Amino acid sequence: MAPTPARNHRTRVHVVSDVHGNARDLARAGEGAHALICLGDLVLFLDYADHSRGIFPDLFGVENADRIVALRTARRFEEARALGASLWAGLRENRATVIEEAVRKQYAELFAAFPTPTYATYGNVDMPPLWREYAGPGTTVLDGERVEIGGRVFGFVGGGLRTPMRTPYEISDEEYAAKIEAVGEVDVLCTHIPPEVPELVYDTVARRFERGSRALLDAIRRSRPRYALFGHVHQPLVQRMRIGATECVNVGHFASTGTPWALEW
Repeated sequence: MAPTPARNHRTRVHVVSDVHGNARDLARAGEGAHALICLGDLVLFLDYADHSRGIFPDLFGVENADRIVALRTARRFEEARALGASLWAGLRENRATVIEEAVRKQYAELFAAFPTPTYATYGNVDMPPLWREYAGPGTTVLDGERVEIGGRVFGFVGGGLRTPMRTPYEISDEEYAAKIEAVGEVDVLCTHIPPEVPELVYDTVARRFERGSRALLDAIRRSRPRYALFGHVHQPLVQRMRIGATECVNVGHFASTGTPWALEW
C-alpha cells in the first residue's frame, strides 16, 4: 500500500503506459508524486516511429523492419508473418530463447528504473512470467486486482485481447471479462487497453482500429468509476472523453513523450 499523505495534504499519482524501452525517462517519472502507476508494454520489440530501435531491427536490420512495418500498416498480416517466419528461420538459435534473452536485458534496466512505490500491470507485448524475477520490493504487480492509494481504490487489469498481431500477452474476451469482474467497483480503473469506443481505439498513424474491450466499456457504464486510465493506442483519434460519469484518459505513449500523466486529489 502506498504511503498515506499527511492530513490536509493532497495525493499525487503519476501514470505511464507504453514505455517501450524508455528507461531514461522512466527513472524520472515518479518525481513529485506519491506513487507511480505503469500500465504496461515495457518491452520494445519494434518502434513504428523509428524502425532502427527494438529487438526486431537489432536482429534483422532496419531494412527488414521497414518491410514488416509497411506490411502490417497495410494490414497484410499473412505476408508479414511469412516474412517474419523466414527471418527467424535463418537464425541458429531458437526463436523463443533469442526473444527471452533480449526481453530479460530490457526488463533488467526498466524494472531498476521504477521508483518506490510503483503499481504496475502487463501490456500485450509483455511477458508476465518474467516479471516476478525483476519486480523489486517497491513494485507491486496487479492483474485483476485492487489496491488503495491515498484513500482511493484503484483496480488493475493487464494484457490485451487476441489479434492477428499475436503479441505475447493476448487473452480471450472471456478471460479478460473475468478479470474486469474480479476488480469490481473502484474509484480508478487502470487497464492497458481502452474500452471499445471507436474514437479511443483508432490509431491515426498506424491507420487502424486497435482492439478495445467491450467488457471494460460495460463495466465503466455500470460501475461509474471516477477515471478509466489506459494506453495501448499510441496516437489515438481522441485522447480523452467522458462516458457517463467517468473520465476516460489515454495516458499517452510514454516511449515518445517521456512525460507521465498526473492525477491529484
